[in-house]
Amino acid sequence: MLESILDLNSNNIWNISENDISMLWEKEMKEDNFSSCEEKLLNVIRLAYEVVHFDNGDERENVKYTNGEWTTFPRTDMKKGIVAIRKRNITRLTDLSYENIKHITAATLLELISRNFGGGWDSIPLSLKDIIESSFEVTTTTLPASRLHMAGGMLEKKVADGFEVLEVEKGTWIEAIFAKKKAPTTKLRLLFDQEYDENGNRVVREDDDEDDDELDELDEEEEDEDDVQPNEDDETFYSTYAPEADVKDEDDDTAGLSVLE
Repeated sequence: MLESILDLNSNNIWNISENDISMLWEKEMKEDNFSSCEEKLLNVIRLAYEVVHFDNGDERENVKYTNGEWTTFPRTDMKKGIVAIRKRNITRLTDLSYENIKHITAATLLELISRNFGGGWDSIPLSLKDIIESSFEVTTTTLPASRLHMAGGMLEKKVADGFEVLEVEKGTWIEAIFAKKKAPTTKLRLLFDQEYDENGNRVVREDDDEDDDELDELDEEEEDEDDVQPNEDDETFYSTYAPEADVKDEDDDTAGLSVLE
């Protein structure tokens, strides 16, 4: 169980009960500045729960949300009403999302697929397949029942490899849908040598000085190369030189013209 409602996040919200949320909320709301965190916490709760606000002064609403199906707790600002939450049930494939798919088992997934009118894997929309395959390895095969269940066959090997299997009858053949939870992946973080203090100033170490000196030397070498002037005695200086076209003398332009008097 969490020690504080402020520790609630998109990962642990799936494993905490409504009653625990209510208890931690009421405990923490007595602290100063809790009101500034309420909306953020409610958005996290919405990932796994239905969240509504109701006026407990309204008899009809009060009966609706205090009948045992919902768990309630107050807001710091009573004008915003009472909060009622209820766990989101995953009963259909369309209830799946990129968030909750991470928190169901392969057996639960195949049960949802079996409720999809018996259409098998191909009957699932591409958008839902993308959600499923973000957290599960899924493979399928369609074979005669005798071949599918033969000793040492694909079904036996897949089950031995940790896959759950759903068999969907298609005439005299069977579509086998195999699903296994993907291993959680660890996000790689790039760790840079450069560090900064609490004021945002770079912390310089001896190694950094050596690296900076090497960079400065390289920069100086590049600058020296840029400052080199071409040598006129060098034949390569003229290798790409194209002489300008002969320019006529201005006197030549007027040659042969007589001046009218």
